[in-house]
Amino acid sequence: MEGRIIDVKDQKLYIEYNNSFEDKPTIVFLHDSLGSVQLWRDFPAKLSAATECNVLAYDRLGYGKSYPMSTHVRPVNYMELEADLLNDLLAELNITDAVLFGHSDGGTIALITAAKYPERVKAVICEAGHVFVEDVTLKGVYDAWEAYKTTNLPERLQKYHGDKVEMLFKAWTETWTRDDYRTWNIEYLLKDIICPLLFIQGEKDEYGTLDQLEKTVSQVSGSSEKYIIPEVGHTPHKEVPELVLERSVEFIVKNS
Repeated sequence: MEGRIIDVKDQKLYIEYNNSFEDKPTIVFLHDSLGSVQLWRDFPAKLSAATECNVLAYDRLGYGKSYPMSTHVRPVNYMELEADLLNDLLAELNITDAVLFGHSDGGTIALITAAKYPERVKAVICEAGHVFVEDVTLKGVYDAWEAYKTTNLPERLQKYHGDKVEMLFKAWTETWTRDDYRTWNIEYLLKDIICPLLFIQGEKDEYGTLDQLEKTVSQVSGSSEKYIIPEVGHTPHKEVPELVLERSVEFIVKNS
């Protein structure tokens, strides 16, 4: 897919968009706290080909090839604001039939977008998303911070984010570990999700317990399915791509 920068509410975002399938939904890929369009690798293309759906992937502000953040300080409701910006991006591209596929933070943003903007969202695949803060999540963040200080993680991330790495890493780690973030919770929004939902989570997810999945699927108003994968951690689409692809294709075909 050809990539380009698009201006959305004065935020310059990098997108890759293929809308070659007429009258078919658009699968929108939402990356995690350290992710980018490139880090999805060939998964979006494979899912698009298998479902004959259009595909949009984008880098949030401060990530990948998008423009930098102005500050690493985020408000507690930063993911709610990202959902608002996603709605603006979909409006800019005239997408009204999105199938949101979000991983981690991206999964949370997908849930919030479906709750707030149901007229644009046809279905949601939430992979390892969060709806509240857990001790295991904070441990995962602290472990990542230690790896950032003691391994070549900064250099590995620089390949995808360039000189934005330190800013985005601070934005993620400092927000999640702030005292005022401990009570962040979006369960109140779940009842407003009316579209079909597939929640995918690895049984050994190092950033969240299965309570995230169970409390989400039990509180949405639309139909919901859960896919718990044994012996898998926080990134099922990378650890067991064939399984995630197969289940995602089945879900999208059924709901598109």
